[in-house]
Amino acid sequence: MKKNSKIYVAGHRGLVGSAILRNLQTEGYNNLVFRTSKELDLREKNQVNVFFEEERPEYIFLAAAKVGGIVANNEYPADFIRDNLLIQTNVIDAAYRYEVKKLLFLGSTCIYPKLASQPLKEEYLLSGELEPTNEPYAIAKIAGIKMCQAYNRQYGTNFISVMPTNLYGPEDNFDLHTSHVLPALIRKFHEAKEIESPYVEVWGTGTPLREFLYSEDLADACVYLIKNYSGNEMVNIGVGQDLSIKELAEKIKKVVGYNGEIKFDTTKPDGTPRKLVDVTKLNSLGWKATTPIDEGLKKAYQWFLESKLTKNI
Repeated sequence: MKKNSKIYVAGHRGLVGSAILRNLQTEGYNNLVFRTSKELDLREKNQVNVFFEEERPEYIFLAAAKVGGIVANNEYPADFIRDNLLIQTNVIDAAYRYEVKKLLFLGSTCIYPKLASQPLKEEYLLSGELEPTNEPYAIAKIAGIKMCQAYNRQYGTNFISVMPTNLYGPEDNFDLHTSHVLPALIRKFHEAKEIESPYVEVWGTGTPLREFLYSEDLADACVYLIKNYSGNEMVNIGVGQDLSIKELAEKIKKVVGYNGEIKFDTTKPDGTPRKLVDVTKLNSLGWKATTPIDEGLKKAYQWFLESKLTKNI
C-alpha cells in the first residue's frame, strides 16, 4: 500500500472508521476517500456502484455497519440483519467487480458461539449456538466473513476479515438506549456525579467477563494487517486480557470521580458469560495492543467531556 494509493474508509465517522482514518493520515497516506451515509447509502446497490465507478479505490477498510448494544439488538433485530447484510454485500461485490487490490472486512467477536471455550480461537466459528440477544447481527457478520472467503476462492480476490473484541474510544456512541456497556457506563457515572445521585444502576449481575480494546489500537492493527497479512482465515484483534463488568464499573467510577454506590439490576440480562479472544495468531503476525485499560478509559472519558461541549451528547 503506497502513500498515494487510493484508500476508501467505509464508515469513517464511526468509532472504528474514524480511528482508521486518523491512523492513515498520521502515517502519511494522502489519497483517502470517504463519504457520509447521507452522501452514499451503502445499503443501495446502485449508489455503491456509481461511487466505485467514479472513485475506483485500490484498498478498502469496510468499517461501515449498524452497531449497538443489548438493548438495540433486542429491539431492532430486523434492522441489524438487513442493514448489515446489504452494506457488506454491496461493498464486497463492488470491490470484486471494480478490481480492488485488497479489502479488510471488520467483523465482531459476537460471531462466536455463546458457550465456546475461552479464549476464543478463530476455528471456533460455527461450532455452536450464538448468543440470542445479538444473533441477527452475528449472522450478518458471519455472512460477510464467508462472502470474503468465497470471493477469494472463486475469483482470486484478496479480501481479509478481522474480528475485533469490544471497542471503546473517540467517536464512541454514548446514547444510553443504543450504546455498548463501556460508553454507557461512562455516561451513567458522569451524569450521576453531576446530579449527585446516591447510586448508579448497572445491568445484570456484574459477573460477565469482557475484553476491551482501545479504538486507536484496533486501527493500528487493521492498517498493519492490510499491509502484512493475506489469507482466507480471519484474524482476532484484542488485548488477550479481560475483566468483569463489576471491575469495569469500578474503574470508570474512579476515572469519573463519582463517590456514590454501584447497584446491579439482576433482572436485566448479562449476555454472554465470557468473551475473551485468543490473539496468538495476531501476535505471531507481529502486532500487539499497547494501550492499558486504565489509560484508555482516561482518554475515552476526556473525549466524552470535550465532545459534550461540541456535539451535544
